[in-house]
Amino acid sequence: IVDYDDFSERAGSENDMAGAENENGGSSGNNSSGNGNENSQAFGLAAGDGYQKGHTGYIGGMYQLAQLQDYDFLIKHFYTVHSSTTARREEMDAAVLTGMDLSMKKDPSVPQILIYHTHSQETYADYAAGNKKATVVELGNRLTALLEEKGYQVLHDTTSYDMAAGKLDRNHAYNYALDGIMGILQKYPSIQVVLDLHRDGVKESLHMVRTVNGKATAPIMFFNGMSQTPEGEIEYLKNPYKTENLAFSLQMQLLCGKYYPDLTRRIYIKGYRYNLHLAKRAMLVEVGAQNNTVEEAKNAMKPLAEMLYRLLSGEKSYKKN
Repeated sequence: IVDYDDFSERAGSENDMAGAENENGGSSGNNSSGNGNENSQAFGLAAGDGYQKGHTGYIGGMYQLAQLQDYDFLIKHFYTVHSSTTARREEMDAAVLTGMDLSMKKDPSVPQILIYHTHSQETYADYAAGNKKATVVELGNRLTALLEEKGYQVLHDTTSYDMAAGKLDRNHAYNYALDGIMGILQKYPSIQVVLDLHRDGVKESLHMVRTVNGKATAPIMFFNGMSQTPEGEIEYLKNPYKTENLAFSLQMQLLCGKYYPDLTRRIYIKGYRYNLHLAKRAMLVEVGAQNNTVEEAKNAMKPLAEMLYRLLSGEKSYKKN
């Protein structure tokens, strides 16, 4: 996802001000734009760090609710909060976020899950003339197939929202995506889950790779937009589903910690909206970075599909006190 620190939004719009491709050390030669999240953290830490056994309250892959209700603990171990926003205590109430019912009754006769890519041109390290599939769109193909195997009808929108007149244009990608996704949701009101798949951009020296199911796997990172700055709400970027979005990402993070503690980085929070207001179960997911291979990124899709299935089936990921 391209989202720079000098990001600005015009009233009533959500424009992605992508100026240079090599922000925070990304390489312009590999379309490596990203939000540079790993660069704003200590390099050795990722979301999985929050799940290390030994933390008070961690029991057999699950946290106790009392521990999650400790605001300082929750923020420290589960989130990276960008300076463009704030995560207020009343918004990060773990009892509310973990207790929310986000299950969904499966109906294979209609589309219920939408996968799309605001930045469809984001590529991986092995992208080349002979390997045009090394993009985030290929991840969407893989995730679609895995979720369909679990009995869901999935719609994968492969529209290039970051292209205009044949040229890369990320300045208006979120606006273009908003128009497109709203049209899809109007056509298919049965859709209840909306996933925007991206990949991050990090320093070229940083190769984020984990071992999951015995395979080299790019880590995933759930991403929330708060529609607010430290000064207050962004009035022209209302999100009536902000609490549901936060619940969705935290419940997914906790499930990953239960079954695949090495899979995730910390949830990343920034100030804007990122079209997450379109559904209660809307989420932006970053899969690896520009220096991961597409195979490493695709290897993350199976555990991601499994965790989504578990969440939608009503599984909880914490222990009551």
